[in-house]
Amino acid sequence: MRTPPLSSRLGAEALGTFWLVFGGCGSAVFAAKFLAPNVVAGQSVQLGIGFLGVALAFGLTVMTMAYAVGHVSGAHFNPAVTLGVAVAKRFPWRDVPAYVVSQVLGGLLAGLALWGIARGVRGFDVTGNLAANGYGDHSPGGYTLVAVLVAEAILTAFFLYIILGATDDRAPVGFAPIAIGLGLTLIHLVSIPISNTSVNPARSTAVAFFNGNGAPGQLWAFWVAPLVGAAIAGATYHLVTGVDRRDEDIVGMVDPEDLTPAT
Repeated sequence: MRTPPLSSRLGAEALGTFWLVFGGCGSAVFAAKFLAPNVVAGQSVQLGIGFLGVALAFGLTVMTMAYAVGHVSGAHFNPAVTLGVAVAKRFPWRDVPAYVVSQVLGGLLAGLALWGIARGVRGFDVTGNLAANGYGDHSPGGYTLVAVLVAEAILTAFFLYIILGATDDRAPVGFAPIAIGLGLTLIHLVSIPISNTSVNPARSTAVAFFNGNGAPGQLWAFWVAPLVGAAIAGATYHLVTGVDRRDEDIVGMVDPEDLTPAT
């Protein structure tokens, strides 16, 4: 088994982050409160997926892409995850900047796609309606900056604990994407009312500038808190397991026999 070339891993990270933002934020924008016209009754029918549906959508995006390209890049799709696994000594620091750039670019492309699609329906105002994260007046539940920072840091830390544990060599083989996807679903169930749930700076950046309405000015919080939480988890995971890992194992691994020579 060998690590795929960096270019392949970066492409996988961009693709996975695109799908996370498009599927997760897209479900919130287009499907959470969908009202279908009822011609017979003369009124709209609520067919939206609601709070639970959006949370599940985010979990499904990570789970599906982890199975799809996890063997290529390690399926981070999140700058906080990349930082956390590097701090835990399970990812090379030299690749961290490139991974983060790829994740942000993939997310921004998804944000652009969502913005373009949302503008395709009459009467829909994209300003303030693209599932951006926020605190204070921009928090769904009106939570303060301090509350949002604490929640985001704690939830990101536990997300990293789940990732580090599920991908450990001693964990059951093949189930990591399921555990990680369900973990992200639970995180959204807890924190959608608090901050619209970030735990991922790339996801927050992806829609902030297209959303407007104060989201760009609050974006810093959704970089700082997740990165702090991820770093804490990466630095303390070995205290939980009693094993200080120094191998770089949350990267993609492929069998050389599966590689197709370039022609």
